[in-house]
Amino acid sequence: MKARARSFCFALGLVLLGGWAAAGERGEAERVRAAVLAGEVLPLPQLLERLQRSHPGQVLEIELERDDGRWIYEIKLLQAGGRLLKLEVDAKSGTVLKQRVRSAPASAPD
Repeated sequence: MKARARSFCFALGLVLLGGWAAAGERGEAERVRAAVLAGEVLPLPQLLERLQRSHPGQVLEIELERDDGRWIYEIKLLQAGGRLLKLEVDAKSGTVLKQRVRSAPASAPD
């Protein structure tokens, strides 16, 4: 994971959990918090509730990045049968922009 992506991921967790951050990470957390308060980013619980209806699965990882002036959630889900689903979601509207599926590896014979 890129350092900047880790920062956003960490910052997002801090915003959601109300935690504290080291001085360098506080700036990222404040940017994310300001984006949520300004309506530029859907709150994560709201987004996940929407996604669970159309893309059920266990959340493995969430990142929030700014790409060409647009906030994008990158979400990895583990679905039934071991499928890994990677979603890119417009953070403001909740629209799925891209999805990639990786099937579970075939199990070895006994």
